[in-house]
Amino acid sequence: MKRPKLKKASKRMTCHKRYKIQKKVREHHRKLRKEAKKRGRKKPRKDPGVPNSAPFKEALLREAELRKQQLEELKQQQKLDRQNERNKKRKLETDPDVKLSNTEPVTEELGQRKAKKAKTSKQNPKRLYCQELKKVIEASDVVLEVLDARDPLGCRCPQVEEAIIRGGQKKLVLVLNKSDLVPKENLENWLSYLNKELPTVVFKASTQQKDKRKRIKKVKKKAALSKSEVCVGKQGLWKLLEGFQKTSGKAIHVGVIGFPNVGKSSVINSLKQEQICSVGVSMGLTRCMQLVPLDTQITIIDSPCFIVSPLNSAPALALRSPASIEVVRPLEAASAILSQADAQQVVLKFTVPVFTNSLEFFTSFAQRRGLHQKGGSPNVEGAAKVLWSEWTGAFLGYYCHPPASWTPPPHFNESIVTDMKWGFDLEELEKNNAHSIQAIKSPHLASSILFQSSGLTNGVIDEKDIPEELLKQKKQKQEQESYEDVKTDQGIVDEEGDDESLAMSPAEEACETLPEKSRADKQSAPSFVLDKMTEEEDDVYDFSTDYV
Repeated sequence: MKRPKLKKASKRMTCHKRYKIQKKVREHHRKLRKEAKKRGRKKPRKDPGVPNSAPFKEALLREAELRKQQLEELKQQQKLDRQNERNKKRKLETDPDVKLSNTEPVTEELGQRKAKKAKTSKQNPKRLYCQELKKVIEASDVVLEVLDARDPLGCRCPQVEEAIIRGGQKKLVLVLNKSDLVPKENLENWLSYLNKELPTVVFKASTQQKDKRKRIKKVKKKAALSKSEVCVGKQGLWKLLEGFQKTSGKAIHVGVIGFPNVGKSSVINSLKQEQICSVGVSMGLTRCMQLVPLDTQITIIDSPCFIVSPLNSAPALALRSPASIEVVRPLEAASAILSQADAQQVVLKFTVPVFTNSLEFFTSFAQRRGLHQKGGSPNVEGAAKVLWSEWTGAFLGYYCHPPASWTPPPHFNESIVTDMKWGFDLEELEKNNAHSIQAIKSPHLASSILFQSSGLTNGVIDEKDIPEELLKQKKQKQEQESYEDVKTDQGIVDEEGDDESLAMSPAEEACETLPEKSRADKQSAPSFVLDKMTEEEDDVYDFSTDYV
């Protein structure tokens, strides 16, 4: 007889039981909430961010952005290193015969990498910048010198231009970036002035680019592009480079150079339409050369900024010195910039009362912006920092007048100008420039500030010319000279007293140096001790004799 199959127990329960369980659960949760309340559990507070009344808000935000970018770069580098290590391990696993021979080179490579990193961290950043700049100039066929349209003459470096001309068959092209911050009349005047020397491109880089890593969400309605997102002059520059590539008949390398904060990396990102090069508010973010392939035939090379020579004027040093490389004194830098600007237009732009000196302006500016120290006194240094950051940034509109008469610089002549212009379609470039000037929404003359340019800015190319290196060399020379002088003096003394020094011991030499009186005292000291000993020996008690 077959055993009947047992039925599974039913999960159904009575309503009374179910409601009872639910009630117990509710009571349990209520009990937990009460206990938590007694303990004083607090909700996690959200980060309120930097308040608007903070004196160094912009500087803090810049530092935070910089830190974020550095962390991202570090993470990417670590990721790449891990991938390379994995690939090497896989290769070693697949080839067991080559395993022993390949393990040593891998360890050697790792050691070399570590040594290189240590060297670069210890090395002076200015020296690194000079080395990288030389590499970029040597590697490139066409060099794009990016200029700030607000002060084009102040962004040109005669030393670098001379080095490019000496380099042989290299072409130099000027790119007038930030042209949306200058009035149209002024931009046209500068274009006609610079075209006499070199082919010049009117450009306006887009600050907000699409990132490869971020996924772009599809939006049904197309939002209107903001002023910063629109790029102007891209087609003109692209056609100019493409035309030169066709005339040369080979693949070309295009180097992008310029002073800090002129927008070198932004120009590359605009051409590529991707955020490949790191861009930020702070100066000197690019620290080494970076290859960016635009096309199969055109490759762009991003470079670090020029190093400013300390022999320049105070306004030039204030505008062109990156804060990350040199320690900038904000009050001195801001006052130097203010001395070159039109006072009436500054008053209208920043809505401050009429001032007689820079200190008066900064006090009123600090009061206007709500920058105060402890006790309610205006923070003058904070106000100077804000003005300096706005002037070196990419939003304040100011302009300079080009020189009345064109005079070629000493490193240029007619033959060099014709050589530089050869291979470029200048007529097409002129049309593209005219079209881009029309497309740009430039400010009015009344809203922008007139600035007096201090002329060409001298830069440092050779590592020997860096002021710190010069100081080191001077110190080394002085040390060597002093050491040689001491050595010669010692040599004369040794020749005279050679035989005596051999015979004498160190103690005797010390005695020789003592004065005569002390020596006499020292000689007499042992005899005095002997006499004392003999006297003491006479007075000693004799046990053989019996005293009554």
